[in-house]
Amino acid sequence: MPRPTTAQLAYGSCTVILSTLAMLLLSQTSSGVGIAVIALSALALGLLVALTVPLPKSAGGAATRPSPRAAAPARSRVAARSEPVREPVHERMSS
Repeated sequence: MPRPTTAQLAYGSCTVILSTLAMLLLSQTSSGVGIAVIALSALALGLLVALTVPLPKSAGGAATRPSPRAAAPARSRVAARSEPVREPVHERMSS
C-alpha cells in the first residue's frame, strides 16, 4: 500500500479540523454523544478528502513505456518503407 503524500496529509488534517469546528459551532451541542458523532463524521470527511487528492504522476511510469496505440502507427510506417522482395536472378532466367 503506498504511503500518503504530504498533500494528502495536509488536506485531510485541515478538513478534519475545520469541519469539526464548523459542525460544533453550527450544532451548538454540548452532549458527549453529539460531540462524538461530529468527531467521527469529521474524520470520515477528512479521510474522503485525503483519498480524493490527485496523486502525482510517476516520472518513470508512462513516459518510458509507449502505449500500444502509439506503437501501432510506428509499425505501419516501417512496413510501408520496406522494399519489395526481389527474386533471385537465376530463377527468372530459367523460365
